[in-house]
Amino acid sequence: MTNLSLDQAARRDLLEKGLVPAEHYVSRAFHDLEKELLWPRAWQMACREEEIPKVGDFYTYDILDDSITVIRSNADTISAYHNVCPHRGRRLTDGCGRTQRLHCRYHGWRWNLAGQNIEVVDRDGWGDGLRDEDIALKSVKTQIWGGWVYINMDPDSPPLEEWLAPAKSILDPFDLGGLRYHWRKSTILPCNWKTALEAFNENYHVQTTHRQMLHYMDDINESHAHGRHGMCAYWPALPYGSRSRRLTGGEPTADIRPGLLAFMEDMYATINFGKNDTAVRAARRLMDEVPQEAAPMDVLIAFDRFINEECAQHGIILPAITGEELWAGGQQWHLFPNKVILQGTSGLLGYRARPNGDDPNSCIFDVYSLQRYAPGTEPDVELQWSNDLKDEAFWGKILLQDFANLGEIQRGMNSRAFLVARPSPHQESVISNFHRALEEFVAE
Repeated sequence: MTNLSLDQAARRDLLEKGLVPAEHYVSRAFHDLEKELLWPRAWQMACREEEIPKVGDFYTYDILDDSITVIRSNADTISAYHNVCPHRGRRLTDGCGRTQRLHCRYHGWRWNLAGQNIEVVDRDGWGDGLRDEDIALKSVKTQIWGGWVYINMDPDSPPLEEWLAPAKSILDPFDLGGLRYHWRKSTILPCNWKTALEAFNENYHVQTTHRQMLHYMDDINESHAHGRHGMCAYWPALPYGSRSRRLTGGEPTADIRPGLLAFMEDMYATINFGKNDTAVRAARRLMDEVPQEAAPMDVLIAFDRFINEECAQHGIILPAITGEELWAGGQQWHLFPNKVILQGTSGLLGYRARPNGDDPNSCIFDVYSLQRYAPGTEPDVELQWSNDLKDEAFWGKILLQDFANLGEIQRGMNSRAFLVARPSPHQESVISNFHRALEEFVAE
């Protein structure tokens, strides 16, 4: 499908019914609409502050035809510029690194870290034809939240705080800015960026894609819209460590300790969601220090206490967060447009998807783990890249289970028989809300 077969009114009518038009995923025309009206105007996460800690450190963020150089221009300021020389258009940076000045490798023009031109080779050849303001690098708006550096190419965009509302106020108690990279990996996926992101912003697929997890977790969940953003939570589920009601016929698990231990061991082994085995050690203590007949809530309270004690022994101080704030935070968030996080007090699992050039059936996908460390013990983490989507040693079992779906989803969505997606209004409302918000945004 290359052209938009539906007009905007027809697409909105479908979206109001909770249906997502297939062309949101497969149409090059809708891809072009995003290219023109979404990415140049949306706040999007470019990098983490820790990636550019020293003056002159830079990170190159690419999105479609645009490239942004994010750089620490002084000890207190992170700046961003369009990554293009105003002379003949050469890109100035690639990847990440450190520099004392920005330099064009074509004709040697130079700029200081504030984006002001400091050298034009043989400038007198232009006479009075070059104004300083015309050859300065073009600035891009930057703001920081939760340790992430966000950029926005639209000078008239709202502040980041307004963009993130109401998610920001709900997530701020988790002190996400106090986390540091544990690992980070990237790849190219054979699907649209929305197809990829949506594999990680709902839990309805757990009962089929990750069926092994039903032996230690109840997967029934809810999802809720929060403005353009969305949140999933296991509020209606049985406590962690319980076998899914799909396996027990609805009967609760009397002793959740073994299941909780199995859950923590599996997460540590298959996705490495933790910088060490803190949660595993805490879960093992449950088996030794909490009686078998303890009520599930008492087990969870003890587990939380053991985690705090294990962290404190290693100099890790968790944020002071109330039970009400934990409850409000749910389990995971889709932050519009292209970021999903599964947050906790000691760490976070994050995903980002963005278009891979002009192919609506391909995307760049980033997945990373952030953890809380004792001061001075934060590791120096390098980005790892692999396009082998069957390498379990690199990706872990759980991610490979998700990856196995994505190419087949995208191929199916390109079928003439697939006209709309039908997200569950209870467990997948984050998806339908996202597409309504996307359609509204590109129509503004």
